[in-house]
Amino acid sequence: MELPKGRKALRNKWVYRLKNEENNPRSRYKARLAVKGFNQKKGIDFEEVFSPVVKMSSIRVVLGLATGLDLEIEQLYVKIIFLHGDLEEEIYMEQPEGFEFTGKENLVCQLQKSLYGLKQAPRQWYKKFDSLMARHDFKKTLTNHCVFVKKYDGGDFIILLLYVDDMIIVGHDPNKISALKKAVNKSFAVKDLGSPKKMLGVKIT
Repeated sequence: MELPKGRKALRNKWVYRLKNEENNPRSRYKARLAVKGFNQKKGIDFEEVFSPVVKMSSIRVVLGLATGLDLEIEQLYVKIIFLHGDLEEEIYMEQPEGFEFTGKENLVCQLQKSLYGLKQAPRQWYKKFDSLMARHDFKKTLTNHCVFVKKYDGGDFIILLLYVDDMIIVGHDPNKISALKKAVNKSFAVKDLGSPKKMLGVKIT
């Protein structure tokens, strides 16, 4: 579209890297389009940017609870999380290198979804995930908004811990945990890591 008068289009860049995964001798080539968000202006391109993460103390408490009660523990990893957030502001970006429209290089992209590099990207991802948890009757704890709990009749419960794109699910019933994983996978691109081995640099055995 044409850039509206008085607005400035954000620049962007391609970020390339080789990613080495555990138990996979071959490296993966990754390309990511990132917006140069340091040029964003508060009140125009963004408002709030704060996004909560689960506290390490909460992780220790929940894992200790799981050990004491012999609960099931599963780990999920959400891919490309910052691309899921819905933008609330009007943000314009220059056409990415290699994807310019011939003869229309003067046009810009109006973003509907967040991209890596935007200041509000983490916040918009959290709001998207929080709304999903609310639809499935999970409640946030008062002391940590990245600890989601759902209680069932008979004293059964599920706890989900969220740290940006990493989550741990703890509960009694494997079927309920499986249903939750399917619900998350239906909304986002998810990698099921099974029984957790590490989170935030902490080994889990």
